[in-house]
Amino acid sequence: MSSPDELPVLRTLEELTGLVERRGSMYVRWSRGPAADLESLSSTDDLTGVPLPGLSANSLDVEPWWDNRPVRVWVARRLYDYAHLPRDKGPGVHPWALRGQESGRGPDNEPLVQDIEPVGWIDARVIEEAAEEVARQEGGWGPLRREGR
Repeated sequence: MSSPDELPVLRTLEELTGLVERRGSMYVRWSRGPAADLESLSSTDDLTGVPLPGLSANSLDVEPWWDNRPVRVWVARRLYDYAHLPRDKGPGVHPWALRGQESGRGPDNEPLVQDIEPVGWIDARVIEEAAEEVARQEGGWGPLRREGR
């Protein structure tokens, strides 16, 4: 049996966008990978240490209010918003795409996901493409990040 970490690599923003357009219940998780995550199937609240009922992830699914705007921009923003996590969480943290079912919300209102199906690693180049796509937009925003006190 192969390891859950033996996944295809999604190498372009276009490839990931295509998956989001074709499949539902798509998420991105920033962690050390499915093998480590699937052992516990639970995230932990960093502040309190409380175990959460699922893995914290960020939805890649397009919201209805987005209308017919480019899915590529939506996906780019979802990746860009959390691109700081590998720096904050330490070595070995990488983004990977998955399918799953939302089981609740975490303390930062992030989806908690169960019934995980790993889909693929997200290559660093995809994150670079996402940043480039964000830079091309007229409005400005930065990644979601809280500074410690």
